[in-house]
Amino acid sequence: MSPELKKMLKRLASLARPLRPLLEPMSQLECQLTRSWAANAHLRLLWIQWGIPPTPEHFDHHIDLYRGWLDSRNPLWLERGIFGGLALKGGDVLELACGDGFNARNFYSLLSRSVTSCDFDASAIKTANRKNSAPNVTYRLADIRTHMPEGRFDNVVWDAAIEHFTCNEIASIMGNIKSRLKPDGILSGYTLVERPDRVKHLIHHEYEFKSKEDLARFFEPHFQNITVFETIYQVRHNLYFWASDGELPFSANWKHGFSVSREAYSTTPFCEAFQTEARSAFDKP
Repeated sequence: MSPELKKMLKRLASLARPLRPLLEPMSQLECQLTRSWAANAHLRLLWIQWGIPPTPEHFDHHIDLYRGWLDSRNPLWLERGIFGGLALKGGDVLELACGDGFNARNFYSLLSRSVTSCDFDASAIKTANRKNSAPNVTYRLADIRTHMPEGRFDNVVWDAAIEHFTCNEIASIMGNIKSRLKPDGILSGYTLVERPDRVKHLIHHEYEFKSKEDLARFFEPHFQNITVFETIYQVRHNLYFWASDGELPFSANWKHGFSVSREAYSTTPFCEAFQTEARSAFDKP
């Protein structure tokens, strides 16, 4: 914002101050009306896309943003972007099966030098370019089973897609992922646990995982360090993963974190004054 514009807005705010008791209720009403209109518009879009066959291969997450989240109060649709963002190293990212590109734009692009996002679904790539473009994000039409983008990447992200492949396909794709990661690069992603009745969550899913351990076994032939963790909601049991030959989020030497334990202070030679202070803090009720 230019200095001239800032000055003008400051002057305008001064002039409008007596009108604030009138302006704010008017603006609140405007927000309420437009919020309701946007929510209902996205509810109609949800019905058109998922109520009228055929079932799409990707989900438009603006439906979550404007309707689903406010109705359900469920943040699970945001978790994959947040947990995936923790693994980003600030370099070049390859996102596999990117869908509508919501996460590429809103979670990965600001924390990375470049993001190459691919999907085999032409309609998904069209949606991504139309709704979720960013200067450092490139969307590519590609089937990762046969035409995974080439290059060397600091991160590979595989969100909500590994379950769309057979076990043999997952094993083959994993080898191609490893060959594209830099030596300390990180693979991160999200999937879900199969339902107790074994009815698939979506007809497109080829293999839904039985547990954290079941998912981890696909990474073990390729990576030295693996973390799989879960969040459990009434409607879905989620699995998140990080895999690398280098440091993972929340590991002992992760540069973005610091953790201590009471036991550590009794065995590690810290400065005595700091050690005494830390023990005192732990002993407080």
